[in-house]
Amino acid sequence: MGLENATKLMTYITKAGKEYICVMETHEKVDLSIVKKIAEEFKGTIYQRPPVRSSVKRRLRTRKVFDIEVLEGKDDKLFLLRISSEPGTYMRKICHDMGIILGIGAHMRELRRIRSGIFTESGLVTLQEVSEALYMWKNCKDETDLRKILLPMEIGLCGIPKIILDDNAVNAIAYGATANAPGIVAYQNFKKGDLVGLITLKGEGVAIGRALVDSDNIQQMKKGEVIKPNRILIKRDVYPRAWK
Repeated sequence: MGLENATKLMTYITKAGKEYICVMETHEKVDLSIVKKIAEEFKGTIYQRPPVRSSVKRRLRTRKVFDIEVLEGKDDKLFLLRISSEPGTYMRKICHDMGIILGIGAHMRELRRIRSGIFTESGLVTLQEVSEALYMWKNCKDETDLRKILLPMEIGLCGIPKIILDDNAVNAIAYGATANAPGIVAYQNFKKGDLVGLITLKGEGVAIGRALVDSDNIQQMKKGEVIKPNRILIKRDVYPRAWK
């Protein structure tokens, strides 16, 4: 969940890679070694049609499974899987399709998402903890617990390459200008079309946008557009206006 300007990053975070732990139940008993062998066939790009009860149109599409591991089995019918994939991949459909290939049928019994982009379960807090932190802040003027819960917006940029901007270039981008070569102080490697985060010398998030050139070309560029911002993260006029 994001607050204020951080909500602008939520779309990109939800589109990042996911990792799940799920329990698959087969409809007949099957040896663990056979399930592990079948699971290997689901690594890479797979065809998948969303289940009947889903929020998207049921049309055949491709999704990439980065890794799938059968962690353990119980009673030759319950199997614990760890799956990492691109967003939009249905775990219950993977379990169903594995059952078809096994020839005995299967369904997903339980599911837990353990990672979304760079965010993992280790950083989770309960709603009770949020409620208590808000109470202490509002009624006791104590923001200690709230500060432990809230993360800087810039944490959401950790999973993508970044560009550090000169202070004189920040306000122009806040008004919607492209990031040009003369205003770039430092950068990480990226390719044309990649999603890139723009930050200040202090590490403040400025914008997120698409690369118009490869990063290898920046050093030779004396002028020209490098990043076209999609979402502006910083308020206008926080930094001085450097254009006429």
